[in-house]
Amino acid sequence: MPIIRPKTTKRTKHRAIARIPGRPAKPSPKLSGSGRRVSGEIGEIVRKRAEVEAAIAEARKSHERLREAIDILPQGIVFLDAEGRYILWNKKYSEIYNRSSDLFEHGARLQDTIRIGVERGDYPEAIGREEEWIAERLTKLYQPGERHEQTLADGRVILIEERLTEDGGVIGLRVDITELKQREASFRLLFDSNPVPMIVCALDGERILGVNDAAVEHYGYSRAEFEKLTIRNLQAFDSELPWAGDHSSDEQTARTWKHVRADGALIDLAIYSRQLVHGDQPAILLALMDITERKRAEARLAFMAQHDSLTGLPNRNLLRQQMDDILLHTRRGAEKAAVLVLGLDNFKAVNDTLGHGIGDKLLRGVAKRLRSTLREEDILARLNSDEFAIVQSGVTRPEDAVLLARRLLEAIGDPYLLDGHSVVIGASIGIAVSPGDGEESEKLLKNADMALSRAKNDFRGTFSFFEAEMDARAQTRRKIEIDLRDAIQNGVLRPYYQPLVDLSTGRITGCEALVRWPHAERGMISPAEFIPVAEETGLINALGGLMLQRACMDAVQWPDDVRVAVNLSPLQFRVGNLLSVVMDALKQSGLPARRLELEITETLLLEKSSQVLATLHALRSLGVRISMDDFGTGYSSLSYLRSFPFDKIKIDQSFVRDLGSNRDAQAIVRSIISLGMGLGVTITAEGVETEAEFSCLRDEGCHEGQGFLFSHARPNAEIVNLLKAQSGAGAEDEAALVA
Repeated sequence: MPIIRPKTTKRTKHRAIARIPGRPAKPSPKLSGSGRRVSGEIGEIVRKRAEVEAAIAEARKSHERLREAIDILPQGIVFLDAEGRYILWNKKYSEIYNRSSDLFEHGARLQDTIRIGVERGDYPEAIGREEEWIAERLTKLYQPGERHEQTLADGRVILIEERLTEDGGVIGLRVDITELKQREASFRLLFDSNPVPMIVCALDGERILGVNDAAVEHYGYSRAEFEKLTIRNLQAFDSELPWAGDHSSDEQTARTWKHVRADGALIDLAIYSRQLVHGDQPAILLALMDITERKRAEARLAFMAQHDSLTGLPNRNLLRQQMDDILLHTRRGAEKAAVLVLGLDNFKAVNDTLGHGIGDKLLRGVAKRLRSTLREEDILARLNSDEFAIVQSGVTRPEDAVLLARRLLEAIGDPYLLDGHSVVIGASIGIAVSPGDGEESEKLLKNADMALSRAKNDFRGTFSFFEAEMDARAQTRRKIEIDLRDAIQNGVLRPYYQPLVDLSTGRITGCEALVRWPHAERGMISPAEFIPVAEETGLINALGGLMLQRACMDAVQWPDDVRVAVNLSPLQFRVGNLLSVVMDALKQSGLPARRLELEITETLLLEKSSQVLATLHALRSLGVRISMDDFGTGYSSLSYLRSFPFDKIKIDQSFVRDLGSNRDAQAIVRSIISLGMGLGVTITAEGVETEAEFSCLRDEGCHEGQGFLFSHARPNAEIVNLLKAQSGAGAEDEAALVA
């Protein structure tokens, strides 16, 4: 602004007036009125100039403060005048448009910088339609509305928002949303291509805003149909929204939702939700995990856990639960409940002769007949392979259970036609009645099972009620099992030996090992009492292995021509490790295999197992002798002699008893001895107790004898003494040594 300077006037020079000391000076002459006026104008001008300069300085400071303020903003900002010329912009704006920042200067038009940028290729969206794109851009500039996006040559995406000022200028805001767009693209890719059905719903109106391809395919609605629905339209029963309420993630996961597909089918879902922004509005993303098949599988597993897979009947676990409910009801009234445990007779024979396929069909047929015989309120369950349980409620007297048992036995007894086979099966039933026989499910089942055992052992094909002495016998048996297990672990059991005598010379040729149990309280317990318990509980394997080892260790001390015989249970063959057990016993003891004799019964060969025969052949190949014990008491003995080359046949004591006076027994024994001689095997007679039996056997040509006539079972120390005495005795005295 030009500075106006006032014109100067020449001042009249006055001579100095000498002042006489002591006299006052004369006053200066006063200015005229025009002089004072000029001086005031000059002062005003100086004051105004100072104000203008101060205002300019303040404006400059404000401008700098404004620039500093907008420079620190993370968004790009630009100010344009009414003609679209640059007034002010910040550093972020220059950074965003770094390819065009050299064109930014005061007074330059945005339109020109845009055009130059299009020519440089800064705006890939304009390629091929440059003028049209520029026109659209300028329209948005001077007629600003909604925000819009702009893609730059380097791939960045800029969000543009512009507003008009009162004087017609423009304030523009630029935000680099490249990362946001990348995240949106990743989300879109994850959303669209995700195999899990996904739905985006408006948070306020519950309207479906978007779905992915998996949702379209899974629900059967088109995208257009989806956009007309709300999330509640898909829900079958629930009124609550999936994202409503304050639920933990575990609670959300555990909850199952039911939705309706377009075809009306119901599906089970686990729904996971997350809030997001969709098109500038709050929304919720739902991931819909279809767990229909999983729920069906869980239902099947739950059913299988409580039901028999073959018949579909409740198993023991479910039976106990149902019995507990019935027993709780009976405690409150006068009615009773009867538990009937039904066991099929000789079911194993059906499996062995006709195969397991027929056996399974027979079980299903039995279950069907039982169910049709019972009332709706009666419970039927399968306990194990050939046993079923029936719970009869509303029993007022024992005769009610008797009538039901007879109906069941009659229904089962009719023939079954299975794959061309007519199969007839019988059954036995044990009955226990609450509360007299027990007030708990497990006790009632146990007592009914004991009654079944009595029915099978005594009669078969009938029924038996539980009695108190049955439980006493069961408790005694349980005590034997516990004590036997302890005796095996502590090595209390020991072998006693009964001599085998050559009937022609009277010499001891071998000894049979017989297990003995010296009980601390009961004294010597009979094998007939604890061997069945050992076989039922599986302890026979440990017991048999222990006796085999001890017998081999004892026999190695005997003379080289004396053998030891050890009995084997059929159950020892089923374990599958018998061969290694025998080899270990021989190796640890040092006993030659030829001195070990293993005795088996015909019951083992009844199974006709290839594994059994293979084990027998492997044992015989070691040099071990194989003997058939109790010959003549089983089934098809002659066919067994063809299936395996035995080294010895032992005639059962039932044929030896009273042999001297029983002509039928003499004929049978004579035939067996003749058969053995023809096969080239040794014949041993068991249970020889009289001189008459001894003479008859010797006259018929029997090779060996065993029984109380010669010796009872003795501990090893006594056997060693007998064998020593035999070694030093003459031939005439040998027969008397074992008497």
